[in-house]
Amino acid sequence: MRLVEIHVYPLKGAGGIALERADVLAGGLRHDRRFMLLGADGSFLTQRQHPELALVTAAFTSLADGTPALAVGTPGGGAPTVVSLSPDAGPSKKPRRTVRVWDDDVEAIDVEGPIAERLSEHLGARCSLVFMPDDVVRPVEEPYGAPGDRVGFADGFPVLLAANASLADLNARLATPVPMNRFRPNLVVDGGAAYDEERFGRARVGDVVFRMPKRCARCSVTTVDQRTAEVGKEPLRTLAAYRTESNKVYFAQNLIPEAAGTIAVGDEVVYLS
Repeated sequence: MRLVEIHVYPLKGAGGIALERADVLAGGLRHDRRFMLLGADGSFLTQRQHPELALVTAAFTSLADGTPALAVGTPGGGAPTVVSLSPDAGPSKKPRRTVRVWDDDVEAIDVEGPIAERLSEHLGARCSLVFMPDDVVRPVEEPYGAPGDRVGFADGFPVLLAANASLADLNARLATPVPMNRFRPNLVVDGGAAYDEERFGRARVGDVVFRMPKRCARCSVTTVDQRTAEVGKEPLRTLAAYRTESNKVYFAQNLIPEAAGTIAVGDEVVYLS
């Protein structure tokens, strides 16, 4: 089996960035889901409430001084708005506030500048943008996480792996096939049998080993066309017919890195006991 795609989603809920190589850190792939939008009431925003987030684009770039940055674009919004990938850096300590992701309260900083106004206009609702500094630790929920396991603003786990064989099995049951981006994975694997990723406890990708603690429970985001932001009923309806257990619908596998390292498209993938 081989790793055929790598994706990061720097802004939770927005479009992803395809990579050829990625650094694996304790909290997931570098830059993955470090930014998050908050509504006027302080709740975090995703495509569940705002499917049009799928149309927000992201790309890596740099500021005039060479600082690594993120370019965020919206349909019809003109040139992308650029923000530092480390907005907490600098001589003065940025004030922090507590934000909630599901049941977790974590520290974050507000991202200043025009980016929040641009995204508010796109969503048609007032929002603010926050960033999770690298020193903030959000533990992976028990009993799945071990001491030291952490995650950024992702829903619950540092990395998500999906397999083309499993998608092919699903698409064979659908009137209209769906692309893999409906599931917003970090890693896409080619080879093996459908749902092999669920039958093992660990995986080695290149030289990096991951624990595979549980399958990923899916939600309405899978029904959002990532190209148009249109919402339908598939593939969740079909998945629910044969992938439901304890009232949850499963597709793809959550991963937790056992150690830091680097992975690349083309790396061998081996499932381990």
